[in-house]
Amino acid sequence: MFRPILLAFGICAASIAVASEDIPDQYPASALYSKPVEVIPNVWSAIGATAPATYENSGHNNNLSFIITGDGVVVVNGGGAAILAEALHTEIKIITDQPVRLVINENGQGHAMLGNSYWADQGVAILAHVDAAESFEETGYRSLESMKRRNNEKAVGTRVVGPSETFEDKYVVPFGDFPIEVLLLGPAHSPGDVSVWLPEQKLVVAGDIAFHERLPPIFDDTDTALWLETWVNEFEPLGAVYVIPGHGHPTNMAQVRRYTHDYLVYLREKVGEVLDDGGSLSDAYYVDQSPYAHLDTFEELATRNAGRVFEQMEFE
Repeated sequence: MFRPILLAFGICAASIAVASEDIPDQYPASALYSKPVEVIPNVWSAIGATAPATYENSGHNNNLSFIITGDGVVVVNGGGAAILAEALHTEIKIITDQPVRLVINENGQGHAMLGNSYWADQGVAILAHVDAAESFEETGYRSLESMKRRNNEKAVGTRVVGPSETFEDKYVVPFGDFPIEVLLLGPAHSPGDVSVWLPEQKLVVAGDIAFHERLPPIFDDTDTALWLETWVNEFEPLGAVYVIPGHGHPTNMAQVRRYTHDYLVYLREKVGEVLDDGGSLSDAYYVDQSPYAHLDTFEELATRNAGRVFEQMEFE
């Protein structure tokens, strides 16, 4: 049922030589980094840059997705600035007459929540996990100031607005022609990371639990052991056929397993060898991560990731 559209999308992705942090903007007519594509019927995503946020990409370096439910539109991610939320809304209105009824923040980071100010001004309900809401309450103003310095005039209209609704374990969207579940599967990349699961379509908008075209970042509060537990016990057992990751093009479970689960296992093994040999943090910085050197943001993240894993594993 979905295969022709996915094949068409694959051709499109190939024509732009897949995601690359070396391409500053793929959609000059819009503040969005790329024009939304239909992944399967009624599920669309504007794929963000796999580079860090820049003025050129307007901070659109994560995926902004939306689901046309038959009784309104569900948007996944508020966006990293009001200008991005407005640009996404413009694209939505070209595609459907259905109104946006719900915005889901996939976590508490700026690129998921700073665009909330635009959606709140439209009167749209905004949903996040309670942990993501708390995280954004603590870091939102710092994220805003950082975005302002980077985006300059593109920051106009953006302000700190948290979600209007929160949940703890599972939220079922109360409208639409098919089930949509917002799930906290467990600890992953950052507090309150959620995935949006469409069980009938076997599609998951995974959020930052899953990466494949850029290196997964490991934060100070990222517990890689628990991330792996969440993956094995909750995420992969969903049985998703289609995966829209937090960053990078839509793909499948095998691909994100290779570059998220397997990367975390590999890095922990390498750092574990350093610990077993009585090595120090400075030794851990230089563990061999070359099998993943082709991924975008490798230069920015690899050394930092190794150091953070070392600091965590010292106390496991």
